[in-house]
Amino acid sequence: MQVNGAPEPFSTSRLDALPLDVAHAEEMAAVLFDPALHAYTGGAPEDASALRARYERQTAGSPDPAELWCNWVLRVRADGSLAGYVQATVRGSRAEVAWVVGTRLQGRGYAKEAATGLVRHLLDRGAVRTVVAHIHPDHAASAAVASAAGLLPTDEWEDGEVRWRYEAPAAPAPETGA
Repeated sequence: MQVNGAPEPFSTSRLDALPLDVAHAEEMAAVLFDPALHAYTGGAPEDASALRARYERQTAGSPDPAELWCNWVLRVRADGSLAGYVQATVRGSRAEVAWVVGTRLQGRGYAKEAATGLVRHLLDRGAVRTVVAHIHPDHAASAAVASAAGLLPTDEWEDGEVRWRYEAPAAPAPETGA
């Protein structure tokens, strides 16, 4: 899943998910400038300097050696612009995921495509068997993205958000000859 400390890039039909780099801060500050992106999660847009500092921490990796921080920016292949990001915090066989697409590019299916690609990427590597996302109960667009990525809502809540989950099917038991 990671090469030289950075997550492996992956692609979808229209997007390239590139490992996060501090150099992305300037363009991502413009992509994420809209306060509406924080309506359900809290906080406020960060300027390029604050994003640069956050990206430095994120690309350094988790201080916990049992946890991987995987962060990607989403590049639209058609024009080369950044559209948002996806991320996964991996601990053992479980990954907690999140996605954000800038408001100017919302409504084009990029979030669904990116989240679906992220889940597939994580599961294809074999170590991750459970994928979890936390979604505000009033955030219908994010719930639609989670559903498209194969996650289902649970009865579990964390910090006022519903836990959505995908469990990979168990591998079939090997046949034994009798």
